[in-house]
Amino acid sequence: MTTYMKIFEERISGLAKGVDETVDSWFLMSSPAPVVAVVLVYLAFVLKIGPEYMKNRKPMDLKRIMVFYNAFQVCYSIWMCRTSFKESNVMASILSKKCEIHRTREQNLALYSGAWFYFFSKIIDLLDTTFFVLRKKNNQVSFLHVYHHTITVLFSWGYLKYAPGEQGVIIGILNSGVHIIMYFYYMVAAMGPQYQKYLWWKKYMTTIQLIQFVLILGYMLTVGAKGCNMPKTLTFFFVGNTIIFLYLFGNFYRKTYQKNKTVDANGNAMHSGGRSMNLAQSALRAAGGMGCMPMQTKNNNNNNNNNNIDYKPYIDLNNNSVKPLKME
Repeated sequence: MTTYMKIFEERISGLAKGVDETVDSWFLMSSPAPVVAVVLVYLAFVLKIGPEYMKNRKPMDLKRIMVFYNAFQVCYSIWMCRTSFKESNVMASILSKKCEIHRTREQNLALYSGAWFYFFSKIIDLLDTTFFVLRKKNNQVSFLHVYHHTITVLFSWGYLKYAPGEQGVIIGILNSGVHIIMYFYYMVAAMGPQYQKYLWWKKYMTTIQLIQFVLILGYMLTVGAKGCNMPKTLTFFFVGNTIIFLYLFGNFYRKTYQKNKTVDANGNAMHSGGRSMNLAQSALRAAGGMGCMPMQTKNNNNNNNNNNIDYKPYIDLNNNSVKPLKME
């Protein structure tokens, strides 16, 4: 028994040691325990504790908090993109024939520092799901959503701790660029129904994410084919995880935007099984309270003056409902 305990302690001690002692001294980087604890608390809250706590309570009104949060995410992502381009010679290494990368100690630390800020941004991203739960958008806490947030936290930590390489710079730039667009959309959506008319492009965000994964996959395959002096294990993991994301996001896009349906005279979506779903409810489910729905109008007869008043539906971001808004 003592021998097994000794082996276990040696393995744990080995996991605590990364490729650089300076990185090991940074916040959450000393060993796997802190980041695993963060992920476990996250999973426990969004899957069990949070839904149980909100079960008999009204959805929280987080409008101002969400506007600030999404604005912060936009600024943070812009800063990370700018820093990555400024501190990295990644473009030169990609375009070179031999794909050789030579860095000084200071340049390596700059790369590691950028990777840490990217990792910490993934910790911040966990608030996305937290807001879903507090606003009782439990239908949005899907396998895709939870898996995506969980794996990016764990992987970005492991990348920095054990195998930092130039591959992560390109992925960080692409991902931060997508987040600029995505969180800008969420920020405008959270500002209120008067901005719904500017949010017609929700479906294209998923398209942009799919394009991102295709570019990442192409880059990783190019790195492998050119024999770049980058950690090969990291390249293989990137390829495998990117394929998983492509499948999950592609499946989400197909189910959300390409499912065959017809619309009857009352504006109801008739699905292949004969089940009818109101278009406003369908859009609310797909957008999760943060998107928009196609504009449609209906005429309501005014009993007093027989005038027709045009209304359009909008998604109430804070109360999980669809309400009519008088057209100007």
